[in-house]
This record gives sequence, C-alpha cells and structure tokens, in this order.
Amino acid sequence: MGNYIPVTENEKKEMLRAIGIDSIDTLFGQIPEEMIIKDGLNLPEGMSETQIHKKMTAMAEKNQVFKSLFRGAGAYQHYIPSIVKSITGKEAFLTAYTPYQAEVSQGILQTIFEYQTMMCELTGLDDSNASVYDGATAAAEAIAMCKMRKKNKALVSATVNPGVIDTIKTYCHGNGMEVVVIPEKNGETDIEWMEKQLDDGVACLYLQQPNYFGIIEAAEEIGQRVHAANGKLIMGVNPIAMAVLKTPAECQADIAVGEGQPLGMPLGFGGPFLGFMTCKADMTRKLPGRIVGETTDLEGKQAFVLTLQAREQHIRREKASSNICSNQALCAMTAAVYLSAVGPKGLKEVAKQSMSKAVYLKTRLAEIGYDTVYDKPFFNEFVTEDKGKAEEIMGVLTENGILGGLPLTGEHTGQILWCCTEVNSKDEIDALIQILKEV
Repeated sequence: MGNYIPVTENEKKEMLRAIGIDSIDTLFGQIPEEMIIKDGLNLPEGMSETQIHKKMTAMAEKNQVFKSLFRGAGAYQHYIPSIVKSITGKEAFLTAYTPYQAEVSQGILQTIFEYQTMMCELTGLDDSNASVYDGATAAAEAIAMCKMRKKNKALVSATVNPGVIDTIKTYCHGNGMEVVVIPEKNGETDIEWMEKQLDDGVACLYLQQPNYFGIIEAAEEIGQRVHAANGKLIMGVNPIAMAVLKTPAECQADIAVGEGQPLGMPLGFGGPFLGFMTCKADMTRKLPGRIVGETTDLEGKQAFVLTLQAREQHIRREKASSNICSNQALCAMTAAVYLSAVGPKGLKEVAKQSMSKAVYLKTRLAEIGYDTVYDKPFFNEFVTEDKGKAEEIMGVLTENGILGGLPLTGEHTGQILWCCTEVNSKDEIDALIQILKEV
C-alpha cells in the first residue's frame, strides 16, 4: 500500500493565499477564546517508523500463532491465493468508502454486482444484496424479512451455531418476534417435534447446513414441511460446502444466508467477516441493505446503479425491515476475487479435499479411541468423545503449536468438534494423532 503524505507548509500557505487569509490563526479566529486549546493535547511524543515497528512487533509476539488448526465452528482456515490480497490491497479498493453518490463509483458498483451474481450462482437463488456485517447478522436479518402481521413466530433448530442463535434472539427481542428453538435429536433437527410447532403463526424456520455438529441435515424434507404450513425456509450455509452439496434453491429454501469468511478472508481476530444474503425473486424488496443492478446509459454503454436500498436511511422508517447502515464492500469484493481465482472446479476441489481430510482425521482418531458421537454424513466437521480429558488434550496440543478441536459445553460437555480443510496435510494429521496417543 502506498504512503499518504500530509500537505507541506508551502502547500498550506498556498491554500491560505487562495482564500485570502494569511494564517491558520486567522482562519479559526471566530472560535471563542475559552474553547481554544492553548497548552497542546496531552499526548505522548511521536515515534519514528523504526520505533513504531519494534513496538508493534513486540505487541504481536504476545499472540500465539498456531502452525496447525483443527477447529472450525463457523470460521475456517482455507488457502488464499496470492492474487486475492494483491487485488483487494490496492488503494482504490482498500480506501473506498460507501458510495453515497453511487453512480460516480462505477468500479465499486461493478465489484458489488459481480459479487451478487456469484452468490446467486452459489446458492441457486434469484437475488443477492451487497452483503451485511457477518453471518450471524445475516441470519437475524433473514428472519426479520419473513415477519408478517399474522405470522410472528420463528422456528430455529438447536443444531444451529449457538452464536447465531443468540444473535437471532437479540434481533427478535427488538422487533417483537417470538423465537422457538427446535430441539436436536441425535445431532439433527427433530423433525417430528418441528412438525407439531408448524401452525399458522410460524413465519419461517432457520436451518443450518451443514449444521453446527457438521452433519448434513434433511433440508429438502424440512423445506417441504415448512412450505406445507405456509412458512418460509431460511438456510444458513457454508459457501465452500455449496460446491458439492445441494444448493438452497434445490432444497426449496426461500432465503439463503451465511458467513462468507471462507471465501478468501483470513481468520484474523474474528473479523472483519462477511454476511451474504440471497433470496427468491418474490422476496427481493425485503432484502436489507443495497442491491446493485446493471443497465445502460444514454449512449447505450454498460452502467451499474444502486437499484434498491430497502433500509431506513433511504425509505420511510416505518416501512424499513432493517436499520442496517452499510455493507462489507471490501470483504464482498474479496469473496468475488477469491471465487474468480479458484473458479468452479477449484471451489469443488477445495470442498472435496476438506471432506476427504476430515474423513481421514475421523478414521485416525477412532484408531486411538476417540469414538465418533454421530455416525452420519458430514462435510468437514464431526464430533468425538473427549475421553474425559478435553482440557489436558488442548493444553498439550497448544504446547505443540496445534489448535485442537473445539471442546463443546452444556449437554455436549465431554465432546470435541473437529474440523479439517484443504490446508490440513496428511503429515499434520498424523502428527496430531501421534501427540494424542501420548495424552
């Protein structure tokens, strides 16, 4: 990234001359005397670039960087092609802010349009917005889209990521929707229990695919039953898994949302991430945030415009279903660049390798006594027993530079959620197993 150089003293004098003023003091001469800071700000002395580099390096060394990760639960380590950072790191994109005079920013609008197109292709649905803050926010916003005067109840499967469930409850507390959590049954949504809850007041059902335990849910069957009760099906999906699983559209979903972090975004410290949202055409006007469309200008040339902005800053507040303020434009563009770089075949290869390596890890863990809790189809995550020593296991792995699976809590205490992606090599998995043998 290039350097930003402040204006020089000569440039300041030139600007003052242009407006007919001889000094900065004259420029601000109308400010009351009692409001002027005379002794300077109480800030420490500035540091040189070398000093700053040393200080930041010392701070960074307090973080532990793991050489191997076997943890997912909503955020995943995938290989990011170098071209992704090369493009998204350019100043024109990295420093661009929300395009309030949108049509002037044709390049930014096109990146959003391309992103929307790719998300529609990935989920099979008709329309996409320009993104929202993260996957959990997208889930809560999707439920708000389904609210109707006589349909004020949302069903949410207990097999959804707990953080997403908490976010949904927070949003619904504010908008007056009732949230009913469907219990799990052997790691899956309890369809029989769900069936009994499908009354006229149900606006929608939220289902995660694959679910929090890594299991592939019976989404088609659930979708059919929800639609029979005149409700909407919302699916929260892993975008990498969409390369090999049935799309939300094929599962009859009305809305698909999810966390876009696997599409070219590093784990960092939990963000910034990306919430994607797509839907059927009949729900497009309820999508929160922005939608960019393609048209032609007066000369017949291709042009991009902000087609729809169903948010309270642009329409009557009482008609807005969301008060979301912005979109994750840089993260959305990152996802578009990543998908362009890997292409359809590459994305499918990422998904296949993630699945095959997870199967290998599951097999090796079973060999040393870590029994699988749910013997069901899964994508790249699965749950095992922890043999009563989760804390000891994680401590030893941490000492060896490995972030192990996620120890589960509550009624799942004593279990570990493991994850693999394409970046986990066979040697890494074998090294993990060798360490666990000695615990």
